[in-house]
Amino acid sequence: MTQTIPGLSDQNRTQQVIKALRVLPQQPLEFHLHGERLVAAGYHVTEVKAVTIEAMDCGGRPSMWRETVVQLMDGTAEEAKAGFMTNRKFLTIYDRVVRHVPVRDDAELRFEYGNAVLPAMQYHVTHVEPQADRVVVHLRTPGVQCKAGDSCGVPAGDLAEGCAPESGCCAPGPLISLS
Repeated sequence: MTQTIPGLSDQNRTQQVIKALRVLPQQPLEFHLHGERLVAAGYHVTEVKAVTIEAMDCGGRPSMWRETVVQLMDGTAEEAKAGFMTNRKFLTIYDRVVRHVPVRDDAELRFEYGNAVLPAMQYHVTHVEPQADRVVVHLRTPGVQCKAGDSCGVPAGDLAEGCAPESGCCAPGPLISLS
């Protein structure tokens, strides 16, 4: 059973983000969180991961989805002086990886970043914005959701009242094999 994660759109699918970067002119590639630059100049792409997640919610409902995770790491002070990686260089790294790693075009693309001040976290892509002198990938912080509550139509604020054992939302349901 493959689940569509609520809140996902085509703009954060691997294929859509990569396609958007391919058609843009070579520009510095920046990553912003809530309108502010998150990743400093001189960063590295250290890893591209093709991840399959198999999970079961509190209601006993299994789900499976795939993600592509690109890990970013701060560079040295000297590397920061050279500026931001271009979208062309980013795509060269990505293309080299996907020749060996089975990245799925329909998987959500996330960027993982942390440094000495910020703990490593995977950020969702909201959209890619071409600007006159750069390309900005806009990110948002991840959230937590009750998938059992979502499937029962219980608003997040009402989970304590609406997710009672007799409601059937959070009570164990029939087990379904993920294979």
